[in-house]
Order: sequence, then C-alpha cells, then structure tokens
Amino acid sequence: MSTAVMDTVRYSSDGQLLDIHRAASADAPTVLLWHGRGPAERDVLGALAASVARLGATVVVPDWHPEAPDGGRPHLAASLRFTWDFVRDPAEIVLVGWSLGGRAAMATALRADPPEGWRPAAVVGIAARYNQPEPLLGLPSPMAVCADAPPLPVHLVHGTADRVCDFANALEFRSVLAACGRPAPLTELATGHSGAVMAEYAPELGRCRPARTGSAHREGLRTAEVIARAAGLPARGARAGG
Repeated sequence: MSTAVMDTVRYSSDGQLLDIHRAASADAPTVLLWHGRGPAERDVLGALAASVARLGATVVVPDWHPEAPDGGRPHLAASLRFTWDFVRDPAEIVLVGWSLGGRAAMATALRADPPEGWRPAAVVGIAARYNQPEPLLGLPSPMAVCADAPPLPVHLVHGTADRVCDFANALEFRSVLAACGRPAPLTELATGHSGAVMAEYAPELGRCRPARTGSAHREGLRTAEVIARAAGLPARGARAGG
C-alpha cells in the first residue's frame, strides 16, 4: 500500500488547525472526519485517518472545541467550508464523526435544511448517540429527522463494549432508519468507545491517543474499511496496512 502524506494547515479565523491525510491518487475521494467531545483531538484520529488514506481516500481532520461558549459551531462550519473549497465537487464528500462528532455529522447529513444546500455523498456515525438533540448545531436528534431527510447512504459503526455511548443506541437508530425505509449497515466491533476509532485511553495523559497495536488497532482497521466503502473504494487489504 502507498504511504499516506499528512499536511497541517490553519482553517479558521481563530487559527484552528486541521490535518490532511492525503491518499496517493490525486483523484481520491475526500472524507471529512470530526472528533468527539474532547477539545482539539485531531491527533486521536491520526491512526484511523492514515489507515483510510492508505485505502485510497484523502481525509480531512479538524480540531474543534465543543467546550467553547459557542459550542464549537463556528469550527464545524469552517471545516465544512474548507473542505468544500478543497475538493472539486463538494457533493462527493463523505462526512464522518466519532462520538459527539458522530451525532453532529449525522444530524448535519439528515437535516431537512442542509447547510448552504449541501449534503454529503454518505455519512458514517462512529460510536455516537442518535436519540438526543444536537445542541452544538441547534438541530433535533438524528432519530427525529430521518423520516423527512432525502435519501443518502448511512453507515453505523459501534463497539459492543462501549461504556460511553451504549451499543443499544446504535441498534435502536438502525431500527428507526429501517422503519423509515433507510436500511443502514451496522458494523459491530469487539471493542469500546475509543477502540472504534483506533484509539485507546491513556490515564497518564487524561485523554485518548492513537492505538498502534492490539485489539483497538485491529478493530479500528475495520472502521477504516467501512469509511473506505462509504467513499466508494474497495477496502480489501486494509489489515495489511498497519
């Protein structure tokens, strides 16, 4: 597999950073990947993003600050605008989020009034809650709006050992989507909340970090495969990428 190349750039007016994990092909599809509740945790998703890039998609991973007084809304919006400008066709972007970022991604993709008329090519929710309102964006819960949203591919990934966002919530959301005529594949991982994004909690740091070995790395590779498929890429051989 080709080695991914990472660039770091400023994307917002207040100097927030994002990483661009570039695939080898200039024609690669683009994925926008939002981290969860912790502030400025793009590094936590580094191993996952690099694995997706090795599978053939360029991945944009912004820092954003959900703990800020404005809830990080300007950062999410700025990362969307950056990614729209970064690609040739914004309609081909795949929107992906983990945990709180997953709820924001799903709510954004399914809302009846998409931002500036934009809707992603597909959306992937990783280890998120879908039955609560999206306060960061001022949106109702993804479950509440899925019946009215235009059709688009929805993919769910969740660890069965998740103690932060209960796996049962993903099962419920899948059932709600099915009742709305929107079948959504759910990939069940044998891991917890951080392992779903190829990360592990480090007590000495008080935060998560990328997992380079072990079950979190192994199960995170399965998440990379789901994202690659959502982007229209064959995911064969992801496990060899390491």
